[in-house]
Amino acid sequence: MTLPPLTLYLAAPRGFCAGVDRAIKIVELALQKWGAPVYVRHEIVHNKFVVDDLRTKGAVFVEELDDCPDDRPVIFSAHGVPKSVPAAAQARALIAVDATCPLVTKVHNEAARHSSEGLQMVMIGHAGHPETIGTMGQLPEGEVLLVETEADVASLAVRDASKLAYITQTTLSVDDTAMIVAALQARFPAIVGPHKEDICYATTNRQAAVKAIAPKIDALLVIGAPNSSNSKRLVEVGRAAGCAYAQLVQRATDIDWRALQGIRAVGITAGASAPEVLVNEVIAAFRAHYDTTVELVETAQEMVEFKVPRILREG
Repeated sequence: MTLPPLTLYLAAPRGFCAGVDRAIKIVELALQKWGAPVYVRHEIVHNKFVVDDLRTKGAVFVEELDDCPDDRPVIFSAHGVPKSVPAAAQARALIAVDATCPLVTKVHNEAARHSSEGLQMVMIGHAGHPETIGTMGQLPEGEVLLVETEADVASLAVRDASKLAYITQTTLSVDDTAMIVAALQARFPAIVGPHKEDICYATTNRQAAVKAIAPKIDALLVIGAPNSSNSKRLVEVGRAAGCAYAQLVQRATDIDWRALQGIRAVGITAGASAPEVLVNEVIAAFRAHYDTTVELVETAQEMVEFKVPRILREG
C-alpha cells in the first residue's frame, strides 16, 4: 500500500527550556543525595510523562506542605511559590529545595523592589495558575492586582494611578500581552514596566518558531499538557497566524487522524515542559500513516543553562 505524501515542519526551538531542565535535574539530584522518597509540592513541571517518570524514581507529588513528613526533603516546583510556603517549611525545619525557574524569581524580585519603592503592582497573568499564585504571594494581600484581558484594565481600581508598576507571567502570548500593556499605559501613563520584558526567552522563541512555520502548514500539533500555559499559548499563536487546525496533544495516541485527512503539511512543536521523546513518538506515528518528509524550521538557538541550587552541588 502506498502511503500518501506528507511534509512535517518541525519547529525549533521547541520542548524543554533551561528552567524545566533544571527543575527535573533538581528532583533527580535530590533523589541521588537523600534517597527516595523525596517530596515535591505540586507538579515539578506541567507534563504528565515527566511527572510519572520521576514518580517511578521515588518522587512523591503532593498539593500542600501539610502532606509532607518532617523527615524528608521537599522541593518547590519550577512555577514558584508564595512567600508563605518557604516560611512554613522553615518553621518546621524541613530540608527545602527551591526549583523555581530563575526567570520567575527575577519577576518575584522585581515585584519586591517596586513594592519597596511604594508602588502597587499590576500583574498580567492567568488566575489560578501556580506561577501567578506564587508571584502574587510575594507581596501582602492587595499589593498585586491581577489582569487577564484588556477589559480587566478598564475596570481596574488602583490605590494611586501615579504609583503603579506592572509585571507579567513568564509564559503568556507575546502579542496578547503587548495589547494589555498598551491598554495599561494608555490608562495609567505613569505605570512603570520591567527593564526587560518578563515573558521568558523560551516562550518568546517557541511562539516565533510557530509563526515561522504557520504559512507552510495545513495543521499544527503542539505537544504539551492541558494545564501547561506556554503550550496552550502555542496553539493560540498558531490559530492567530492562520492555522485552520491547531491542536494540543499530550502524546501520539491523542492525534485525531480523521481530522488530518487530505492534508499535505503539518507543523509540530512542543511546549517548554514536553520532552523530546514525545516529539519523536509523534514523528514515528506520522511515518506509520504517511510517506513523511521532515523539515526543520529553526528561528533561534538557545544556549541558556541554569545552575542547580548550592545544596545539591555540595557533597
